[in-house]
Amino acid sequence: MKMQDFNNLDPRNLGNWPIPVKAVVILALCAAGLAAGYYLDTQNQMTELTTFQQKELELLEDFKKKQMDAARLPKLKEQMVEIQENLKELQSRLPNQAQVGGLITDISQQAIASSLKSELFEPQIEKQGSLYVEIPIKLKLSGNYHSFGKFVSGVAAMSRIVTLHDVVIITNSTGPAKEGQLTMDLTAKIYRYLEASAAPPPPPAGVPPATPPPAKK
Repeated sequence: MKMQDFNNLDPRNLGNWPIPVKAVVILALCAAGLAAGYYLDTQNQMTELTTFQQKELELLEDFKKKQMDAARLPKLKEQMVEIQENLKELQSRLPNQAQVGGLITDISQQAIASSLKSELFEPQIEKQGSLYVEIPIKLKLSGNYHSFGKFVSGVAAMSRIVTLHDVVIITNSTGPAKEGQLTMDLTAKIYRYLEASAAPPPPPAGVPPATPPPAKK
């Protein structure tokens, strides 16, 4: 096939073109068609394929995570049951409102049993939390180290939860001087569980709290 074969071609008489020329033209048209198809369609499909492959990897990672969560679910349920049991046990160690007075008396009796002189025993204002009410008690006790140790051990051994805070021990400077006599200032905190009827339920969202009616004249 020579260049003159292309120079002498008549576009209006395609049927008489030489076979080699026809073959070259057909190949050129096919190549152009393939290039146009790739540019107009295949390229977009490849971009979508890459996006889908990335999405597939993300879904696979999400599936693995959920599969691990599902495998841990029975263990988490066991832990939840254990937490609830521990919470019930701790709640059983908290007095209700009617039992608080008895617990305060027990702390006072423990000081007497420890041979301590009570110079101050004053319950403070209650502090309400979300699950319990904290009742601080200011104490000022006089005695020696052994009596203080006996008192602290006795309080720790109580069936109810009592915690001691802000402990300050100083030499007793009042009254007749006695060897080993000290004064201890501290705050004992007792806790009672918040009963369901102790606090009114909050008003629904968007509803203002009720106001009392005006007094009649």
